[in-house]
Amino acid sequence: MHPYADNTVNHKDIVHQEHLEQQNSFNLSPPSLCSYLPYQVSQLTFLLLEPNQSIDSKLYTQLSTQGFRRSGNAFYRPNCQSCAQCISSRVVVKEFSPSRRYRKVLNRNSEVSVKFIAATQATQEHYALYQKYISGRHADGDMYPPSLHTFEQFLVDSPTGSVFMEVREPNNKLIAVAVTDRLNDGLSSIYTFFDPDPSYNSRSLGVLCILTQIEAAKNLDLDYLYLGFWIPTVKKMSYKTDYAPIELLINNYWTYFPQTPDYNEVLNLINTSTVQPFWL
Repeated sequence: MHPYADNTVNHKDIVHQEHLEQQNSFNLSPPSLCSYLPYQVSQLTFLLLEPNQSIDSKLYTQLSTQGFRRSGNAFYRPNCQSCAQCISSRVVVKEFSPSRRYRKVLNRNSEVSVKFIAATQATQEHYALYQKYISGRHADGDMYPPSLHTFEQFLVDSPTGSVFMEVREPNNKLIAVAVTDRLNDGLSSIYTFFDPDPSYNSRSLGVLCILTQIEAAKNLDLDYLYLGFWIPTVKKMSYKTDYAPIELLINNYWTYFPQTPDYNEVLNLINTSTVQPFWL
């Protein structure tokens, strides 16, 4: 489930470790083929917590601001020698205003209800929706076939006190869940699953979940919604920069973009050769 290998070597990282029980806890995964960019070699710097070990919000926020993401009880970021296209992204929520397209999504879902519950309160209902989503949308991925063990390890057993943002129809039918972490400066969108039935396609449930998390961050007087890694030349990740203003972690600095950034501009900033996107 975690995006790293078990065979690791010790690797010093710039993140302060005073809150960790052990020093030199960060590791470097062995090289492997990149899942997104053909012919690229991928490596990750990661921290793996022990089962039932928690992490305080100060350190988690620090890790997030330095480009780390959480998957289960692991915190990781790319550390590739020849590529820097995996770029951390975060929406500047206090400046975000829904476009006409997004207002239509909100209108089409005006009757849904939203509720936040602790991830530890997950039930068979949540797992059934997760099963349906993985089978319907990701049958060709490494999370298929869905299993209860994977669901619990990946989404429920969180070292950070995750919450499930439930989206329900007026008849109380669960149609979407956004797994969300709270940071000191924002919310972090960990994973979203929703009903893949074609009858919901026009509802854009994935978009709805992001818009709702942005609004939740605003209501909590937080600054950001962290959306994870964006790769400029991978089409299926293009949606992440549609929620502008957005900040991208480029060369260890958060760079502000008032509008959706141009991929050529970003590639130039990260000193990566400009290449044609895979969808052209």
